Amino acid sequence: MAKYINQNPVLVAVDCIIFGYDGDQLKLLVIKRAIEPVKDKWSLMGGFIGANEDLDGAAQRILLELTGLHDVYLEQLHAYGSPDRDPIERTVSVVYFALIDINKYSKQINDQYHAEWFKLKDVPQLIFDHDAMVKAAMDKIRYQAALHPILFELLPKKFTIPQLQALYEQVYDAPIDNRNFIRKITASGLLIKQTEKDKSSSRRGAFYFKLDKNKHKAQFQSFLNFIPKAK
Repeated sequence: MAKYINQNPVLVAVDCIIFGYDGDQLKLLVIKRAIEPVKDKWSLMGGFIGANEDLDGAAQRILLELTGLHDVYLEQLHAYGSPDRDPIERTVSVVYFALIDINKYSKQINDQYHAEWFKLKDVPQLIFDHDAMVKAAMDKIRYQAALHPILFELLPKKFTIPQLQALYEQVYDAPIDNRNFIRKITASGLLIKQTEKDKSSSRRGAFYFKLDKNKHKAQFQSFLNFIPKAK
């Protein structure tokens, strides 16, 4: 088989950034790195692409092997190829981010690699350029969430308006006017009000809502002007 001449081989890796929401806090899932260099330091989930894999398939496999997670929202973010990003060999990393409801997937998390959830503001320093990857992922999510209803991927089937608002406030790291938020989310037509209430926070309670999946699918590419201005 012919080969390209005078070309040095470059390793290709996939790193997965997993964001989760437990109904109260937005968190990041990280693991203890299992190999040298910087063994046992905090890292994103990652691995090398197989000879017969495409990028999406490698990301799904790595996510499953390292965490036990599957069938989650997964989107390609960016490629990182600085020559010195990995001290062992020249490695290009293609980064994906995932959005999950922590309560739905908590039993699937594989603890073989000491996977642990951290609140975004409490995430320890990560290896290599992984901190920059997380920052870029948050920037992308903020952009996406202002255009499309992707943050519903982080919520359980039934949720309250306060839970939804708290999620948006944590994503944008800013308070949001309550009345404006309720008005806009109600006007979107995406939510179906339930008869049950969550009374864990107050005697009066807050009604549960479900996402209208048909409208969610229809509006996923035209979800404009949803985010209200912060106070």
